[in-house]
Amino acid sequence: MSVSATPDRSAGSYGYTPKGKDNGVVKSKGRPDLHLQEGQEVVPFRSRKPEWLKVKAPGGRNYLRLQKLMREQGLHTVCEEAHCPNIGECWESGTATFMILGDVCTRACKYCAVAHGMPAELDEDEPRRVADSAVTMGLEHAVITSVNRDELPDGGAGIYAATIREIHSRLPGCSVEVLIPDFKGNEKALRTVVEAKPEILAHNVDTVERMMRMIRPGGNYRRSISFLGAIKKMDACMLTKSAVILGMGETEDEIRRTMEELREASVDILTLGQYLRPSALHIPLARWVHPDEFARWKEVGEREMGYKHVESGPLVRSSYHAKEQARELEAGGPGRITEIVDADIDSPVEIDEVEARRRAVYAGTVPGQPSEKQLVQLGSL
Repeated sequence: MSVSATPDRSAGSYGYTPKGKDNGVVKSKGRPDLHLQEGQEVVPFRSRKPEWLKVKAPGGRNYLRLQKLMREQGLHTVCEEAHCPNIGECWESGTATFMILGDVCTRACKYCAVAHGMPAELDEDEPRRVADSAVTMGLEHAVITSVNRDELPDGGAGIYAATIREIHSRLPGCSVEVLIPDFKGNEKALRTVVEAKPEILAHNVDTVERMMRMIRPGGNYRRSISFLGAIKKMDACMLTKSAVILGMGETEDEIRRTMEELREASVDILTLGQYLRPSALHIPLARWVHPDEFARWKEVGEREMGYKHVESGPLVRSSYHAKEQARELEAGGPGRITEIVDADIDSPVEIDEVEARRRAVYAGTVPGQPSEKQLVQLGSL
C-alpha cells in the first residue's frame, strides 16, 4: 500500500494517508530525530524486516472489492489508516475493521499512522452506512474502532452505540466488537456504549506505564486500566479486551506488570504484537521481538495469569482472529479495579484550543473580551 507523507507547505504539516484518500490538513506526529530516551539504541528506519514479518502485498479480487466499497460508502478502515500488515489476509477473507468518527484523530500518539489534527464535523449518518456495508459483506463478526474525538462532549460514544444497534438490527446473527478510546474517563459515555451490548468491548493501553506519557500524549495509563475495569462493574458478562505493542523500548518486567494490572481489571482477552514504525517522523523501533518471545508471553498470560485468551505474535493486531474470540469465550466477572480514575484531564487538542483563544483575545479579534493585561492579572485562561 502506498503512503503519502508529502508536506503541505501552507500549513507546515504532514499527512499519512492511504492511496486514493485525502485526510485534509493534518499535523506532523513529530520530527525525524524523535527518540525514546537518551542513549538508547534503535533499529535504523530503513533496516530490512526479519523473515517472520514479511507478508504478501495486498491486491487480490476481494481486497479490491472491499476497497471500492469503502470509498463508495465514504467509510474508513483502521486496516488502511494504521497500515495493518494483515490487511491482505483479512480483506481477502471478507473481514475489515471499520474506523468511525472520521479519519483525523485529536491525539498524536507517536507510534500511530492515523492522521492527527482537528477533525471535520460529526457524520451522524455513519452508523447506517457501516451497517449497509456489513450487510453487503455478509459479515458474521463486525469490528469497529475510531479516532479520538476529544472535542465532542461524549467523545463519540453516541455514534458507537448507534452503530452497534444498527448492525444488530440489520444483521441479527452478526456479533459486534468495538475498540473504543478512553472518552477521557467519562463514565456516562462508557455506559452509553456498554448499554448498546457489543459482544466484545475493547480499549487498548498499547504501552507500559513508564512510556505512556512520552509516546501517547493525551493518554493516561491508570485511566485506561481503570476504564477497562469499570466495564465489568456495568456488565459483568461482557467480554473485555486490550492490547500491548512490543518493541518500543519497554522492559520484560514492565510487560509482565502491565499484563498483571490488566488482569486486575479483569480483562479477558489480550493481544500482543510487534511495533512497525510507520515513518521517519514516528517513534523509532527499539527492537524486533522474536516469535519465541511472543509464544512465551502467550503461555504466561493464559497459564499463569488466567486470561481467557492471549493472541500473541509479530503480526498480531487488536482485531486479528476476532470472530473466533467472540464465539468461543465466556467473560469473567469484575476484578479488583472497578472505579475510573484520572477522568477529565485535558487532552492536547483542548490545550491547543485554549491557546488559540488566548492568542485571538490578545490580538483583539474577539470583541468584548478583556485586555491582555487583565487576562494575565485574572489568570482566566
